[in-house]
Amino acid sequence: MKMILPIIFFFFLLSSSSHASVVDFCVADLTLPVTPSGYPCKKGSAVTVNDFVFSALGVAGNTSNIIKAAVTPAFDAQFPGLNGLGLSLARLDLAVGGVIPIHTHPGASEVLFVIQGTICAGFIASDNSVYIKTLNKGDSMVFPQGLLHFQINSGKTPSLAIVTFSSPSPGLQILDFALFKSDLPTDIITATTFLDFAQVKKLKGVLGGKN
Repeated sequence: MKMILPIIFFFFLLSSSSHASVVDFCVADLTLPVTPSGYPCKKGSAVTVNDFVFSALGVAGNTSNIIKAAVTPAFDAQFPGLNGLGLSLARLDLAVGGVIPIHTHPGASEVLFVIQGTICAGFIASDNSVYIKTLNKGDSMVFPQGLLHFQINSGKTPSLAIVTFSSPSPGLQILDFALFKSDLPTDIITATTFLDFAQVKKLKGVLGGKN
């Protein structure tokens, strides 16, 4: 009996696995609404090789804006083949003096790899410890999921970096935009940040916030 039970168990596993469904990928169907678990899968007959190829990261972003920076995302919404694979990436262009303001990605950790130039980057841990490093060509830095972080071009030439994320849709919230590009009332901002009323109004005027 002791010999029979393992043999029965083995054949049970074998028969169960033979009916298992293996799905190689789930290319995003961008015509359907996104769900908490990602985009629904495109029908297999509609999938092409182009769903697995993305070329926009080879094109420099437009840095002629207030932050002198540009981010070119390759998330599931732009790169359907990433859907469900647990990763994504983006191109980061920083003109001289350019900055990616303090922000967070609620859904992913991030790794930054410097292609050219010099970037001062850092993050703030939940105990308010600060980790800052000046990165040069070939350097990488990781930013843990959900923590506030930033990147600044601290050199005298344009900077370029590629960033990767541990999610096909990492999410993004920029602290300055949340405060000064929204309709959060100025008196609430001054009360919760201790900033001067006039300064808050000025920043709202620059970024387009209301109230």
